[in-house]
Amino acid sequence: MNVNVILTELRFKAVRSSGPGGQHVNKTATKIELSLGIADSLAFSEEERELLLKKLKTKLSSEGVLQLSCGETRSQHRNKAIVIDRLIELLTKSLKKQKPRKKTKPSRRAIEKRLNTKKNKALKKTNRKPPKID
Repeated sequence: MNVNVILTELRFKAVRSSGPGGQHVNKTATKIELSLGIADSLAFSEEERELLLKKLKTKLSSEGVLQLSCGETRSQHRNKAIVIDRLIELLTKSLKKQKPRKKTKPSRRAIEKRLNTKKNKALKKTNRKPPKID
């Protein structure tokens, strides 16, 4: 993943944001919508591209474009910085490979302890019953 190439491929769009701001919010476009075409990006190797398309398929459009938006602050520049940070974080998390889980067995002591507690509970419950009269 080449971050410098990613930053050149980003497309930004400023739109009007909701939230606090009074009359000012009706005049300025402070919300930022970022889009990145992962399917045709040069910043990723073929292996990375396949991994991203697989892991982010719920966040991608049908053309393979990732879209994020930020309208948290009243500043367009601050929203732009926030959404770029989110994108980089999302991409690095998605590219991280998980270690395969190793199957383990419980220890002999743990198995014995579990069986003993089961026996003790069963014994306790049988002792609660009234005695049988024959």
